[in-house]
Amino acid sequence: MKKVIFVCHGSICRSPAAEMIFRNEIKKAHRENEFEVTSMALSNEEIGNGIYPPMRNCLYSFGIPMVQHVSRRLTQKDLDDCDYLFYMDDSNKRILSYLINDIDNKCKPVFYYTPHILEIEDPWYSDRYDLVVKELTECIKDILLKI
Repeated sequence: MKKVIFVCHGSICRSPAAEMIFRNEIKKAHRENEFEVTSMALSNEEIGNGIYPPMRNCLYSFGIPMVQHVSRRLTQKDLDDCDYLFYMDDSNKRILSYLINDIDNKCKPVFYYTPHILEIEDPWYSDRYDLVVKELTECIKDILLKI
């Protein structure tokens, strides 16, 4: 079973959205038994919090089912144990580079296989939750074609 982690700053918007979309896509493709998936934070700011309500509402509006999510910070053990780690933007990559010597070996931007998307913006600041869900869905479909 492949272990997949999605990370973002606080793990209340983008990374849990990516996790829920990933879960939905693997279920539709009957590939649930191939993956263990989770999402985590790179900061301590939102530890213990669930999905931010505007993101949760947006996911519901797209018909994406959710499982319980509580933000927790990524640990070295998580990094060691995962097969794939996907981050959302250059800020996430910079934080990860402090934790991992060879960041490009295990960690990729979630848009790695979707070259026309250059980052997944943080909807906490932009309020563009719909755009983030649409872009993440496209990226995750492309990821599933490759892994």
